[in-house]
Amino acid sequence: MIRGQYYSGRLAVVLCLVAGGAISPATVSAADRSEFLQLLGREIAPGTTSKFPFIPDRSFEASYLNMPVFVARGMTPGPTLCLAAGIHGDELNGVEIVRRAFAKVDPQELRGTLIALPTINAEGVRTGNRYLSDRRDLNRAFPGSTGGSVAKLIAHAIFARVLSHCDVLLDFHTASNQRANLPQIRADLTDPAIRNLAIHFGLGIVVSGSGPDGSLRRESAKAGIPAIIYEAGEPFRFQEDEIKRGVQGVENVMAYLEMTELAEQEIPAARIYERSRWIRTARDNGGFFFPTARLGDMVDAGDLLGHIVDPLTDASIEVISPLAGKIIGMAVPQPVLSGYALFHVAWHDSD
Repeated sequence: MIRGQYYSGRLAVVLCLVAGGAISPATVSAADRSEFLQLLGREIAPGTTSKFPFIPDRSFEASYLNMPVFVARGMTPGPTLCLAAGIHGDELNGVEIVRRAFAKVDPQELRGTLIALPTINAEGVRTGNRYLSDRRDLNRAFPGSTGGSVAKLIAHAIFARVLSHCDVLLDFHTASNQRANLPQIRADLTDPAIRNLAIHFGLGIVVSGSGPDGSLRRESAKAGIPAIIYEAGEPFRFQEDEIKRGVQGVENVMAYLEMTELAEQEIPAARIYERSRWIRTARDNGGFFFPTARLGDMVDAGDLLGHIVDPLTDASIEVISPLAGKIIGMAVPQPVLSGYALFHVAWHDSD
């Protein structure tokens, strides 16, 4: 366990976005920041919390794109932990995890700073749309740019104006449309700082991987900010068990970073899965999908996972697992076509 490593002596690149899109970089030590946090034109005093819109102006664009920013500034120095959710507007569990976790923080007892962005894709959360108004996936647009699509502009603003303050990032997601994920941490385990962070979230299931290009997690790590993803549940709904696990994970990480005092508790031994693969609908075997296997099941090669029934011929096709491992994600019962991802199976190289 390495405590305090995220803020003692680490250099952070602070990018200040000014009118006209010009960027002026300045390198400062996180330990040398003033007591008052300067963020998005606001000044947050020690021992206080603040909630405000990312875009301060009243405008047509702000009414669609604006997202809330929550900040808790501790009374004593410490790391800055950032929480991100709602990058995909249909993934609601993370939105509530971030809201609850922030609401539980007492800035008078906090060491360091907690910055929360609970609904990054604010328009998508309001409308139930996974993507942005330009139909792009925001989680493939980071670190963004000052020109190009709406996704690139939003990603750049977040990266330049907020993430530049972060020492550690937790990003919250669910499965995509018509699928469900077993609660899990996804992390680049080749980085020792990220590995420690993933283990001390306390979930017990960690899936190795650096994430796709343009994702917030991958690009943050490349910028020197240790980042992990908590994936749990289904889109379009709030699921209490997954939310509670996520809030507990935030509290575990804050205690690990010595931002808070947490009652002594045992962090479960992490089961690490280095590899994973989706089992897909075989070619020409589309139809109505009915799974028999469940999230969290351990399966062997040759096990029956479910059936696909052709509603026109009544033919039933068995879905057989080609490998052994744990089911960490799966499609819900639905019509499927060739190539549709049905079961996400993870395994340990030594299994």
